[in-house]
This record gives sequence, structure tokens and C-alpha cells, in this order.
Amino acid sequence: MFSSLKSLGALNRYLIHYKYYLLGGFMFIALSNYFRVLQPRYFREALDMILETTPLYNFVKGSSHSHILYEYIVQNILWFGLFVVIQALIMGVFMFLMRQTIIVMSRLIEYDMRKEMYAHAQYLDSTYYKRHSIGDLMARFTEDVSKVRQYLGPCLLYGFNLITLFILVITAMYQVNSRLATFSLLPLPFLSWAIFKISEKINHQSGVIQIQLSQLSTLSLEILSGIRDVKGYAQERQMEQYFAEETENYLKKNIERARMDALFYPFIILVIGVTSVVTLWVGGSQVSSGEVTPGNIAEFFIYITLLTFPITALGWTASLVQQAAASQKRINDFMDSKIIFENGRDEVSSMRHDIVFDHVSLKYPDTGITAVKDISFTIEKGTKTAIIGETASGKSTIAYLLMQMYRPTEGTIRLGNKDITEFSLHSWRDKIGYVPQDSFLFSESVRNNIAFGLKENNPDLDIEQYAEHASVHEDIMTLPDEYETMVGERGVTLSGGQKQRISIARSLIVRPELLILDNSLSAVDTDTEQRIASYLGSMQEGITMVIITQRINNIFKYDRIITMSDGRIIENGTHDELMAARGYYFGLYSRLNETK
Repeated sequence: MFSSLKSLGALNRYLIHYKYYLLGGFMFIALSNYFRVLQPRYFREALDMILETTPLYNFVKGSSHSHILYEYIVQNILWFGLFVVIQALIMGVFMFLMRQTIIVMSRLIEYDMRKEMYAHAQYLDSTYYKRHSIGDLMARFTEDVSKVRQYLGPCLLYGFNLITLFILVITAMYQVNSRLATFSLLPLPFLSWAIFKISEKINHQSGVIQIQLSQLSTLSLEILSGIRDVKGYAQERQMEQYFAEETENYLKKNIERARMDALFYPFIILVIGVTSVVTLWVGGSQVSSGEVTPGNIAEFFIYITLLTFPITALGWTASLVQQAAASQKRINDFMDSKIIFENGRDEVSSMRHDIVFDHVSLKYPDTGITAVKDISFTIEKGTKTAIIGETASGKSTIAYLLMQMYRPTEGTIRLGNKDITEFSLHSWRDKIGYVPQDSFLFSESVRNNIAFGLKENNPDLDIEQYAEHASVHEDIMTLPDEYETMVGERGVTLSGGQKQRISIARSLIVRPELLILDNSLSAVDTDTEQRIASYLGSMQEGITMVIITQRINNIFKYDRIITMSDGRIIENGTHDELMAARGYYFGLYSRLNETK
């Protein structure tokens, strides 16, 4: 169990940062408990006073001076009650302050953790996201962080409350009568041992539950994201059954842990009951021998009552610690993950040179598949280069390499004479406009989706103009709120062609120096493609374009055409050169004309 708690050591830097909240909270807890422990003494003195004076009052009752003794008894009881109320108010103030420090500290740390995790998530490369599901990451950002916050807040609060209360109560008990205190506290070591043994099992079950929760989150995300496909293939009942099975599995694991948690409370109540019986038996014999007063017995029972809630909370606190340790381990695994390559330091002032692929090969680290094999070609500045090939021929991999989503396992990619790995990723991608085939839109307005790539808000920029360049302005004007229409999650309310064209407008508005279109016109008709190509063809000189496509035509008037197969370049030249060579490209182009 102790080895599993090592993961919580990662939180020490937060505790040091917020040390004044932590120390202040501990001080307020100690002060609150100090005044709490004083109360049983007043109850003892009040009870002893009543027991001592009542027989005397009964003896003088009816005499002319009996009212003096009666007033004395009532006055002392009122003073005892007033002292208890004042101490309760003081204790309440300190309890308020301890929550304003410890609980606030836990919320501040939760805020810092989520910020750091989000920053780290943006730092990681695409390889990590191919190896880990989004549902699992969501569980770490939400459930795991929440469980750690409970450890930093309620768990620390109740834990230190238990420690200080135990010290103060046990000290007070031994000051009253050491023999009675010893007998009353005998069951506590056994109770502590039992709690830690049960906690070991809870720790294991907590880890299993978190894994199942991540799987359930992933499944929920996939089903809801692909709900149109689920309905389209009439798989509602099958997916409902699958989801029910996973939910039932999660339920069973939680019930198993709940059974372990349930062992705490009956066991604790049993121990407290045994302690009360021992206190009554030993204390009663001491009262009869005159060693203690009946008020002392009442004081001891109040002390035991004071320990009841902290002891009862001990099981819950231990469970929180185990769950937090399991969650923090998952967070540590995420935060310890590294990118597969280092970020360069140089800034890209301008892409004024050709981009050269020099004997480049890439083996995907997540699958081990070699996507491109020893390819060499040049993308000249200001030209339009087409990359054509069948599915899985390596076309999109070239786009990933140009974006530095991956780096070559062999060979180099240079801008002029400089390896592009020497440039910082931010400055390199800042010069690129990239439109993938599967366009992603945010749950925002159409206007904000188009303006997404802008580094700062520019009210003078004509967003509608760029929508016209992407041939999507007329479609947008038919939407209910035109440019202010919310597109829904992942652009679910739009067609595939509309999403692609909005993505093209988004890439054009940043005025890139390198524009990469990766099958980004696959969902548009020929006339629309012609209009988009017409604008791209009229763009100012100096813009370098890479068009990855399976559609063979001369709409874009390519300066260079590269055909690929099985990760290799099989042809490289102009349209006329490749037609004259009568090879792979010639066959594709001829078959296309035959179908017209």
C-alpha cells in the first residue's frame, strides 16, 4: 500500500506553493479542536457540582435560606452553559477559517493541475493521441483530478482534524485518570491495523474502477460522436446492449468496493461500543472506590463521543487516500509522457526557399508500419505540386511530415539548406495552411470557425470574402443565422462538402506561405472545385501549394505531379512529361477520360 502512495509525492510542490494556506488551515484546525476538548471539562464540573449540592439542597429544602443554595446552583449552571456556548462560537469561527484555507487550497491546486495538464496535452505530439483514447484522457482530466482534489481538501482536513483531536483528547483523558484512559484506548491499535488492511484492497479496487471508467468514457464518446452511423446501420439495440454490459461491469466493480467500504462502519461502531462498555465497567469500579467522580465518567463518555466521528471518518479518509493515489498515478503517467522528438529553436522568418525531401523514410512509431520509403523530391517555391496515388500509398504521410506531425526516421527535409527540425514547431506551422480530408469544426459559430486560425482578432478582415473564395458563402447565407449559425459538435449540422469548404476558408484567411490540401475537395462537386481552383490559381505569387488527391484532372494546372505507390515515388514530372512517359499516370489519366 505504501508503494502506491508514492505517487502522491508529486503533489508536494503544490503544497509547498500554497504552504500558507496549508499551515493556516492546520493552525485553525488545532485551535478549533482545543476549544472543543475544553467543553467536556465544563460538563464534568457542572455534573459534579449538581451531584454534590443536590443532597445538601434536599436537606435544607423548606428552610428560610434554601433559596440561596438554589440560586447558587442555577447561577453556576447558567455560567457553565454560557461558557460552553462561547467556546462553541469560537470553535465555529475557527472551523469556518479552516475550511476557507484547506478547501480553498484544494480548489486552487485543482485549477493549477488542470491548466498544467492542458498545457502538456498541447505539448504532446500526435503519436500519443493515437496510442491513448480520448475517453481515457477525459477521465484523467475530470474524475482523476477530482479525486486528487478530495485528498488535498476534505481528506487532509479530516486527517489533521483526527490527529489533533486524538492528541488533545488522549492528553485530556490521561490527565483525568491514566488507568481509565488506558483501558478505554486499548481497542484503537487493533482498529488502525484493520483499517489499513482493508485499505489495501480498496486501493486495488479503486485502480480497477478508474480503468473501467476510462473505458466507459471512451465508449460513450465514440457512440455519441458516431450516433449517425449507429442509426444509419440500425445498430441502436446492439450498441445499447454493449453499453449496458460495460456499465454493468462498472457497477459490479463499484459494488465490490462499496462492500469493502461497508466493513468500516459496523466495525468502528463495534469498537466504540466495546470502548464504552470498558469505560463504564472500569470507571464504575473507580467511582465506588472514590478514585474518580461521576462527572469524570461523563467526561470520558463525551471524549469517546468526540472521537466517534473522526474514527468513523477514518475509513472514508483512508479510502479517499487510496483512490487519490490511484488517480495521481494515472495523472503522473500522463504528465511524464514525452514527445518523440525535440522542438527546434530557430524562427521561420519566411519560406523563401524550396522544400527538399532527401531520401526520406518514415516508420510510424505507434504501428511500426513504414509509410514512405526513401523518397526524394523538391517542392519549388511558389509552385503547385500534386501528389497522386491510391489509398495507403503514403500521400497523407507527406502532409504529416511537412507539418512536422512526424519526423523522418531516415533522411532529411530541408527548407533551402536548413533542416526543418531546427525550426520551432510554432513558427514553422505558423506559415502553413493545412486542410485535411476529415475536416474538424468546433461547436461554435460559422464565423468563429473560419476565423479560428487568426492569431488575434482583426475586425477589418472580411471573413465573408474568404468564404466566397472557398465557394461556401452562398451555403452559409442559407443557414438559419447565416454566419452566426452554431454548427454543432464537430460540425454535425453541416454536410461534408460544407465542412471541407469552411476549413479551406479557415486556411486561406491566415494567408499561409505553404498551403496543403489533403484530399480536402473530395466531398465537393466539379463546378465548386473549379471555382475554388480558379481562386487558388489567381493567388499572389510566392504561395506554395501541395495538393494531395485521388482525382486526376488539370483544374489546378499543376507545375509538378508526383505519383506514389506503396510508399514510394514511381513518377515525378509535369503533366506533359508523365503523359509522354506512358506509365502509371498515363494509365490513370486515360481511364479517367474514357469514363467521361
